[in-house]
Amino acid sequence: MYSQDDIQYALESTEILIEPDRRIDTFGSTSFEFHLVSELMDSVSETRVREGILHAERPTIIKPESYAELEFEGFGEQAEAFSQWLNENAADLSILKYGFNFRKDKVREEIIAEPFEAVRDKVVGRVNEGSNPLSAVIHGVDDAWEVCLLKFTVEMIGLSQGINVFDFKRRGFL
Repeated sequence: MYSQDDIQYALESTEILIEPDRRIDTFGSTSFEFHLVSELMDSVSETRVREGILHAERPTIIKPESYAELEFEGFGEQAEAFSQWLNENAADLSILKYGFNFRKDKVREEIIAEPFEAVRDKVVGRVNEGSNPLSAVIHGVDDAWEVCLLKFTVEMIGLSQGINVFDFKRRGFL
C-alpha cells in the first residue's frame, strides 16, 4: 500500500509525454495503449518500461432524481426558493460517470540497461512512428506506477468530458 507521500510524489512527478490523439468514445468503450517509462531508484542507468492497455467504458449519464422530496428543515425562507430552483434546473445537474478497467495481466514490463533519457526518447520515437491514435507515453515513478496511470485516466476524463457532453446533448440525452 502506498503512503500519502508516495501518492503525492507520484502525482507531482507524472508527466504525459505523448497524449492520445483520440478521447474516450461517448457511445462505446475505448482502449488506450500506454507506455510508462520510469527510472529505477536503486540502479544506475537502468530504466523500466511498462506497456499495457487501459480500457475505458463508455460514459454513463447519471441524472438526479426528483428533488421535490428534499426537505430543507432549519434553512429559513430561502430554502423554498432553492428547492424550486433545484426542480427547475435538475436536467442541468446531470453528470457523467466514467469507468476504467485496468488489467495487470495485460501489462508487460522490461528493464533496459540504458539511461532514462535514452530509453524515453526511443519509446517516444517508436510511438510517434506508429499509427495508433490511442497510444500514450507517460513518464512516471517506478514504485507507485499505478498512481501514475490513475493520473493519466483522470486527465483523459477531463479532456473527454466536453466532447462527451456535446455528443449526449446533440443526441438529446441531456
